[in-house]
Formats: sequence, C-alpha cells, structure tokens
Amino acid sequence: MPKATWNGAVLAESDQCEQVEGNHYFPPNSIRRQYFKESATHTTCSWKGEASYYDIVVNGQVNKDAAWYYPSPKEAAKHIAGHVAFWKGVRVEP
Repeated sequence: MPKATWNGAVLAESDQCEQVEGNHYFPPNSIRRQYFKESATHTTCSWKGEASYYDIVVNGQVNKDAAWYYPSPKEAAKHIAGHVAFWKGVRVEP
C-alpha cells in the first residue's frame, strides 16, 4: 500500500492512490491532517489547472509547500480532485 513519510511521520497511506506523471496522488480521506497547514502558494498546470499547496509540519519542523492538490481541476484531471501529492524530500513508497 503506498505510504508517504517525512521526518519520521506517516503523512498518508492508501491503496486507492491515482498515479499521474509519476506522482502518487493520495485520496483526501487518507492524509493525516494534523501534519498539513494550508499554504498561500498556487501554481498552474496547462492540463490539470490550478494547484494549491500545504506546508508539512512534523515535530516543529516545516517542509514548505511539500504537498499539493487540485481543488477544482480541469476535466482531464477530474479523477485527482482533492487528492494530495508530495515532493521536497517526502518519501513515497509504493
């Protein structure tokens, strides 16, 4: 089962991830929200739409913008709406 970890904490775990462009997108109900803090960062993908970001906070350490999601993706990416993906040192094990 895919699992995302950082700084000794399990951030998300699910066997219902969607894979897009080599990234595991975890369903919203699989993330451990106590580690996620909304970020003001947004980026735009030409085919997925506007992404929003979370800072990951574990044991007082912050990993800025280490997770992202598409709250209202374009039609081609509708299957990942609200799903969360990771980078910046977050380890995702398949």
